[in-house]
Amino acid sequence: MPEKKIIAVVGATGAQGGGLVRAILEDPSGEFTARAITRDPNSDKAKALAKLGAEVVKGDVDDPESLKKAFEGAYGAFCVTFFWNHYSPERETENAKTQAEATKAAGVKHVIWSTLEDTRKHVPLDDNRMPTIGGNYKVPHFDAKGQADEFFKDVPATLLLTTFFWDNFIHFGSGPARGEDGNLYLTFPLADKKMAGIASEDIGRAALGIFKRPDLIGKTVGVAGEHLTGEQMAKGISKAIGQPVTYRAVEPDAYRALGFPGAEDLGNMFQYYRDFENHFGQTRDVDFARSVNPKLLSFDQWLDKYGNQIRVP
Repeated sequence: MPEKKIIAVVGATGAQGGGLVRAILEDPSGEFTARAITRDPNSDKAKALAKLGAEVVKGDVDDPESLKKAFEGAYGAFCVTFFWNHYSPERETENAKTQAEATKAAGVKHVIWSTLEDTRKHVPLDDNRMPTIGGNYKVPHFDAKGQADEFFKDVPATLLLTTFFWDNFIHFGSGPARGEDGNLYLTFPLADKKMAGIASEDIGRAALGIFKRPDLIGKTVGVAGEHLTGEQMAKGISKAIGQPVTYRAVEPDAYRALGFPGAEDLGNMFQYYRDFENHFGQTRDVDFARSVNPKLLSFDQWLDKYGNQIRVP
């Protein structure tokens, strides 16, 4: 039998990387084997991956030498950054550069870079439709990734455009909240526009499908599980939790003023989704996502699987 190709996965204990590791280990074709890269190989999540059959190695996006070593001998590498751990777009861009250079040094044959658009190409810094953040960004966690795309031009990479994770309704505080009137509301500054969404595990499964497609090297592709309005999402969540949830459309300024960490960034992000709905519909292709991931979940299917984890205040 031919030797299995190694896929080295950055962020293996996170949502995207963990989804890819599990997808590799569950793949009946057995074409690849998973090398899970994590800062702490002794964490419970890392030990769980090892128990499933992954090779767990230490690697840190802030430590270039550790990444070069972790990528050695790998056919493929999945690269991702962690904005919400530190809220620094500059650090995120630097971490992306470190990963790109490490894959090049290791001679990796196929890299997937999990990225987003540089929104400043659509909304320049001097455009007052949305506020500038930190002097240099419109949507920092988008712009830093989009800016870092440049680093992956010198490696055999597929740029993978991701989008809003439905898992945010469980883990990121984006789920329904109870209003002063006692009713549940799903609040986004999306007006009546559709937003591309996806299950985080489907990012990993799509990445596996892309690694099986060397013809996608040098291309930018985007994935989504479904494109939905706020009302459609609220209706689905209502059914899943057994309580009525009303979609409340607010203006981006109101969302930016909510005051939680990252509120300005996310307010701009949702405004970007709203104002550039057509762009998102064209770049996050459900049919393409299903072609590389036949198990792709719709929103209702995701709710059937995970809706009972949505916390109801």
